[in-house]
Amino acid sequence: AAILLEQFGKTLVPEPYTASVVLGGMAVAHAGNDAQQKELLGPMVEGETSLALAWAERNSRYDAEAIATTAEKSRGAYVLRGEKVWVLNGHAADHLIVSAKTGSGVSLFAMHKGTKGLGVKSVRTMDGGRAATVTLEGAQGALLGEEGQAGPILDHVLDKAAAAACAEGLGIAQTVLWMTVEYLKTRKQFGVPIGIFQALQHAAVDMFVQTELLKGTSILASAKADDEDVSERHRAVSAAKVQLAKGGFSVVAQSIQLHGGVGVTDEHDVSLDFQRMRVLQALFGDEQHHVARYMALPGFTAGV
Repeated sequence: AAILLEQFGKTLVPEPYTASVVLGGMAVAHAGNDAQQKELLGPMVEGETSLALAWAERNSRYDAEAIATTAEKSRGAYVLRGEKVWVLNGHAADHLIVSAKTGSGVSLFAMHKGTKGLGVKSVRTMDGGRAATVTLEGAQGALLGEEGQAGPILDHVLDKAAAAACAEGLGIAQTVLWMTVEYLKTRKQFGVPIGIFQALQHAAVDMFVQTELLKGTSILASAKADDEDVSERHRAVSAAKVQLAKGGFSVVAQSIQLHGGVGVTDEHDVSLDFQRMRVLQALFGDEQHHVARYMALPGFTAGV
């Protein structure tokens, strides 16, 4: 997945791969039974349907278990009530995987987009894409796996999604670095290519360093995304996500500066790369969230 997403990032491929495969697909793969996996994953893999994971709420702040959505069992069926925000691919998905609180903890439920009581409102994202706000007003859902056991599953799936965001961001950073270096070689001012000016060379070197740091941390996050040691997984993923938020974003921001006025227009790809990187910066935990999570890991001393 990381190899694919790195290439997607290089050319800003507008496919819901992370939303449908990494989020929705992995949630079903980890939580669902054999019959549910066959029903939901088979058509998705064949390209006939797509999935979406509805987990975030207005006050959740990246905590997948801090949710107000509830699921109550009534006459043998689960009835969900609540609201989910920024559901990636939620506007187009054929099936939604929804997290909700049950009497025994957090659980996951699958429901078709036409389910009675399920409302989907399409919203625009900063990068020109779309997501959805999902309202649940007595909508029935099918329980995935065991009731109350979805907390650790969601944590694992969101770590995979964060690693996926880093891989996509790496592809963006690599392309932006290449575009900027080429621009410095060809853009002329005072009769010479602007790339001969030392200050601009220093800026390009900083971009290179941050891209290489993102590459290393992203590869490690992908390698650790299925680590049985949860602390090791959190350590690698959070480090990569912080590097994406700081270093990855600094690459596109510096590129805007070096391109000048043309860099802020949608007619130039660097502007589109900037917008997508800003979204990736916030998805699945921003810098503040992952710094706090890293600090809470066993053995963290900050050098003291």
